[in-house]
Amino acid sequence: MSVIRFDGVGHSFGDRTVLRDISIELSERRIGIIGSNGSGKSTLARMINGLVKPSRGKVYVDDLDVAKKGADVRRRVGFVFTDPDNQIVMPTVAEDLAFSLRRTKLDKSEVSKRVDETLSRFGLENHRDHPAHLLSGGQKQLLAIGAVLIRRPEVIVADEPTTLLDLRNARIVTGVLSSMEQQVIVVTHQLGLLDDFDRVIVIDDGVIAFDGSAEDAVPAYRKLLA
Repeated sequence: MSVIRFDGVGHSFGDRTVLRDISIELSERRIGIIGSNGSGKSTLARMINGLVKPSRGKVYVDDLDVAKKGADVRRRVGFVFTDPDNQIVMPTVAEDLAFSLRRTKLDKSEVSKRVDETLSRFGLENHRDHPAHLLSGGQKQLLAIGAVLIRRPEVIVADEPTTLLDLRNARIVTGVLSSMEQQVIVVTHQLGLLDDFDRVIVIDDGVIAFDGSAEDAVPAYRKLLA
C-alpha cells in the first residue's frame, strides 16, 4: 500500500478556511472519509492527487511532494469524480477508455487489449461503440471508473461516487470499489458503503473530528450531526 501523508495542511478559498492543521498518515487498503456538506472532506481528497494544492503545509504520496511532483503522483493516484460526465470526453465508450492511455508509451495492441479487458470487466462489451453520454447513470460511472483503472494506478480516490445513482447502480459501484486490488479512499455520504473498510475519518468544520474503525466512526459522525 502507498503511504499518503498530510503535514500541517490547511486550505482557504478566499476568506473562508476549509481545512485547518491536518496532520495524518494514510496507509490502509480501504479508507473512508465522511462529513457534512462543506466540512472539507472533498478538498482533503482532491489534495491527494494535486487537484487542489494546500494553502499551508504539504501532502506526500510515497514521499513525493504532490505540489512539486504532480505528474508523477497522478500516475500513481487515480481520481473518480461524483459526476461521471465530468470525466467522459470522447464520443464512444471504447474511444473514451483508449483516450485515458493517450499519454502512455503503450503500443496499439496493448491499448486495444486493455480496452477489451476493461469493457469486459465492467459489463460494457456490448456498448463498445455506443455514445458514451447516452449510457445510463450507472454505466457512465462504471465507464469513469474503468477509464481510471485502465491506467493501472496504485491508489484510487473516489469523491462521492454513488451520490447521483439509484440504489441498484449504487450497489453495483459499491461492489466494484470493494473488489478492487488497489488502495481505495472514498469520500461518501452512503454510510453503508463503509461497513468493511479498514479505517474511517470524520471531517467536521475543517478538522479531523474522529479517526478509527467504521464501527466507531459512523456513530461518532451521527453524534456530531445530532
